[in-house]
Amino acid sequence: MKVTVHVKPHARKESVEKSADGSYIMKVNVPPIEGRANERVIEILSQELKIPKSRIKLVTGHKSKRKVFLISTD
Repeated sequence: MKVTVHVKPHARKESVEKSADGSYIMKVNVPPIEGRANERVIEILSQELKIPKSRIKLVTGHKSKRKVFLISTD
């Protein structure tokens, strides 16, 4: 399963919104430096979807605000 996320780093308050099209809008309070924002998004997705972080892989958007994650079903 693929999940699209639009990330807004440097937020004062973290939040997660699910769009009508199934994508997510996430505000994270960490900067996009050295992959810290990506790591935080994976942590939040893990909590939101109730799955282990090891099942979430960033496929595209490593340096972009629009990211696509692959959720493994294994």
